[in-house]
Amino acid sequence: MSDLALLFRIAPIGGLGSRRARRLVERNIRVYRRQWVFFVSGFFEPFFYLLSIGVGLSKLVGPIHIDGHVIAYTAFVAPGLLASSAMNGAILDSTFNIFFKLKIAKTYDAVLATPLGPRDVALGELTWSLMRGSAYSTAFLVVMAGLGYVLSPWALLALPAAMLVSFAFAAMGMAATTYMRSWQDFDKVSLALIPLFLFSGTFFPITRFAGWLQAVVRVSPLYQGVALLRGLDTGLVSWTLAGHAAYLAAVGVVGLSAAARRMATLLLP
Repeated sequence: MSDLALLFRIAPIGGLGSRRARRLVERNIRVYRRQWVFFVSGFFEPFFYLLSIGVGLSKLVGPIHIDGHVIAYTAFVAPGLLASSAMNGAILDSTFNIFFKLKIAKTYDAVLATPLGPRDVALGELTWSLMRGSAYSTAFLVVMAGLGYVLSPWALLALPAAMLVSFAFAAMGMAATTYMRSWQDFDKVSLALIPLFLFSGTFFPITRFAGWLQAVVRVSPLYQGVALLRGLDTGLVSWTLAGHAAYLAAVGVVGLSAAARRMATLLLP
């Protein structure tokens, strides 16, 4: 069976997966039962950003005009922070933790002594990363609703949309991690994530950029996630949202396919 056929057969977005891949997810759940502090810590950064903006910055900036509508600045930023929360939750496990298991602890060498294969490892780890990103997104969405930053019934689709963001970043992160050789390579991860966080339309409309820079930002996966979640939260729904969703799904499928191939190359030389 081809990699692409395998991905559609056991696609993690639908919560499906081979029984063997689910064993790896169960292992991660058992590990994090003793390390739950590390699991929940990633939620607080975007949460504190949201509180600080709502308390102070929004009063200085004033309302934002988007597509002929006027919304409070905090309501504009909140969906962007939701996308960032989904990204951060997925990236943590699909980069640092996988590198540690792959290069330092040699966890996957022991895993391959069981009936699990490299593709099961890739799918199991991506599913776990997706679960973590989804947990962060759910908690953040609940906070948004409690603070009154959910503006439309379309926001019911924000959670599956945030899961799509997590899927894309988890797959890309895992694929990139298989090419890393040392901890110093993770400086490149931060070098990529910080500009994404700051300049993907999270805090201000990208129309502030020059035309060529807008084109660059529009092809970034976080911008696609921010635009998708902001459209759903504000109720400014159009067919362009389907394009954003398709982009994220395609990135996730390509990333997972690449990660599965690289896992096979590294673990079964």
